Amino acid sequence: MHPFPIEESTALEFDFMGEIKAGFPSPAEDVREHLDLRRLLVRHSASTFFFRIDGVSMVDADMDEGDIIIVDRAVEPYNGCKAVCFIDGEYTVKRVEIRPDGAVLLPCNDTNKRFKPIPVGKDDNFLIWGVVTYVIKKA
Repeated sequence: MHPFPIEESTALEFDFMGEIKAGFPSPAEDVREHLDLRRLLVRHSASTFFFRIDGVSMVDADMDEGDIIIVDRAVEPYNGCKAVCFIDGEYTVKRVEIRPDGAVLLPCNDTNKRFKPIPVGKDDNFLIWGVVTYVIKKA
């Protein structure tokens, strides 16, 4: 696992051309604004990290191989969240189902049956490392 931390000095600013219609075409407006991706995508810079997805167990959660996920360690995990988890010495990204007796880490790939849910019990070395807040898609 090699996270890429966000630093305050990291410039993530671009010219933003405005909205683009995905329906019927409209005349282009010559409007530009300044878009700061750090301000838009990162709430807690000291606890936010980028990861590149390696594998296909989360494709039905729109996390495809090569995509970048933004993970915030300051966000409180919640039932159904997608999160980077540490279990028994390994890191993985899964959807987390929180139950009274523990948790289940759920893959999101209905077409590949080799990915099985991972039950988490009290005897497992388990930590929800951080919650996925955004996915940056590879075109």
